Amino acid sequence: MKRRTFLSASAGLALGSLAMGACTTTKPDATTDKAARRRELDSGVDGTLSRLYSTVQGSRELGNRARGILVFPKTLSAGFIVGGEYGDGALRSGGATRGYYRLIAGSVGWQIGAQSKAVILMFLTQDAYDKFVRSEGWTAGVDATVAVATIGANGVLDTNTGQQPIVGFVMTNAGLMAGLSFEGSKISKLDL
Repeated sequence: MKRRTFLSASAGLALGSLAMGACTTTKPDATTDKAARRRELDSGVDGTLSRLYSTVQGSRELGNRARGILVFPKTLSAGFIVGGEYGDGALRSGGATRGYYRLIAGSVGWQIGAQSKAVILMFLTQDAYDKFVRSEGWTAGVDATVAVATIGANGVLDTNTGQQPIVGFVMTNAGLMAGLSFEGSKISKLDL
């Protein structure tokens, strides 16, 4: 019981530290700040999608089929046994931004350090997209299952990947990450 309490407290501390590090002070010109933040996120989304399409063969075709693409260009992960993850991003549909979102996740296990990565979720069915947009708060693994994109031996996106309702990609500076899970990632809408 003490161990569970310790792990819960550590997870809360790790996530709280990430959230506090991302907080800003609201100024009288908050409208201008929001517009600048939207431009910054949209620019990050454009860059992330360009990088995905140029490095993962078949991802552009999958993106063209998607009803919506949720992109978190810079998700920060940090941990020491208990870890947390935090990032802001935008939902694109029909070539336009449809809203801004925040991703928060926690994990327990042997981990140490920090890293930045991009997270991309492609909603390949109208039903999956509609459920996400209508939700007040969405959790991967609870509200829907996210299939992690896999690359075949030939370097091309696996054909089974494209058959899933929601497909996720995680990219670092080194390229596409494999063997990850999106379970427990909480996504909520931002007021931007």
